[in-house]
Amino acid sequence: MILRTTGRVLWMRWPALVAWYLAGILVHYAVNEVAGVVGAYTSVGGLLILPIAVLARLISLVGMLLVMRDGLRSLQSVAPVPETAAERRRSLLTALLASILPFFAVYAAQGLLREDIQAYGLRALAKNTEEIGATLGTDRTFDPGDNVLELSFNVWTVLIIVGAFAARWAWGRWSNRLPRAMALAAVYCEVIWVFFSVLLLKDITDGVTAWIDTRAAMAWLGEVRATLAGWLPPLVWLGDGIGWLLGQAGPVLLAPLAWLTVAGVVYGQAIVAEKLQIQHRLIAQMRERVARVPNPVMRRLRDLGAELGSRFLPIWRAILLMWRAGPLIIASYALLYTVVVVAQSWLRYGVSRWIGPHDLDLFWHVYWPVIFLIPPLIMEPIRLAVVAGAYDTTFGMLRRAQQARTDAAAPATKDEVDAAAITAAAGVLPTAAPREPASSRSAARGPGAPVPPGVPPA
Repeated sequence: MILRTTGRVLWMRWPALVAWYLAGILVHYAVNEVAGVVGAYTSVGGLLILPIAVLARLISLVGMLLVMRDGLRSLQSVAPVPETAAERRRSLLTALLASILPFFAVYAAQGLLREDIQAYGLRALAKNTEEIGATLGTDRTFDPGDNVLELSFNVWTVLIIVGAFAARWAWGRWSNRLPRAMALAAVYCEVIWVFFSVLLLKDITDGVTAWIDTRAAMAWLGEVRATLAGWLPPLVWLGDGIGWLLGQAGPVLLAPLAWLTVAGVVYGQAIVAEKLQIQHRLIAQMRERVARVPNPVMRRLRDLGAELGSRFLPIWRAILLMWRAGPLIIASYALLYTVVVVAQSWLRYGVSRWIGPHDLDLFWHVYWPVIFLIPPLIMEPIRLAVVAGAYDTTFGMLRRAQQARTDAAAPATKDEVDAAAITAAAGVLPTAAPREPASSRSAARGPGAPVPPGVPPA
């Protein structure tokens, strides 16, 4: 089923997928070059431009996923593609804002963010060297200022994070009163605070890890392990084998699940925007009670909690959808994803062997960026199609299971089945029982009987 959906969306949207991916790669490269040039003069300015390069990759990814949306039949049946251009732009903006946080997490976990920072640093250092060389034999001096990669936990970085987050929160609260062009500024602010937070969190994590490694307890644990290796070698072998297995199987399983989560966030926004209007009664009551408290501090805390929760709720919905899919679908998807990734590696190897040996300076330094762009240009649309096919298959299975439960419990209309499936997919409620027809409720209560609270009148 995943293969069928993958083939269908590739057949329908292959040129558009290639165009989106190529545009993202080209803009990513250009912005990274500009950030490196600016970073040679000021590291803060360069690091404020560098997130736009990552944003270009994210826009490319979201565009590819939304382009395939009309080929995903299960998703299309409950959340059709918007008809007007304004609605499609609004859908793109909503999906983009919701997917920034999970995308940056996956992007950093796979080492892609580190590669971008390294490329930015090399370009900035090359510009530094060029400027210093131009001043030799002249009266002009060049002061590169701070380090091109200098980013520490200081007042300026904290102000950047807080200011960007506050601007993004203000746009979310008063977006109806602001010009539409401010949506671009909101996306940039979201990217900035997430980017700087990820970098600072990585620095803090590295510092804590280095501190733990230098503690005496770690040396004591090493001695205990060496002692156990002398007394119980099979136990140590078993532990090493389990660690090796987890180290090998972890990336194979986590990478496809991580990208499926990002796709779930993108498509989940379409579902929520199109159909989902159901909310847990207890949560609604609690929010009403908190809203009655005449405390400005409580209101600000509530707004802040809602702003932070809106970033993690779509991720939770996507994870919950994968959990309900079952191990068979997830394992099949992980296998297909791994096959595509391995095929891309073999294709890159085959292209290099097909071209053959050439001069390093005259050929490879000139043409290698274009040559090695061919394998991802072919395989990345296939990889994203596999991810989209897995999501659509998962959502379709959930929808059919919900329909089977409603058919067994009570008669329900197609709209009720769709609403129940959407509710389960969005993770708001564990299940959604079908609504009984009004005639059945009236017959059960009898004529003249009072209407129970929470039940609309027939």
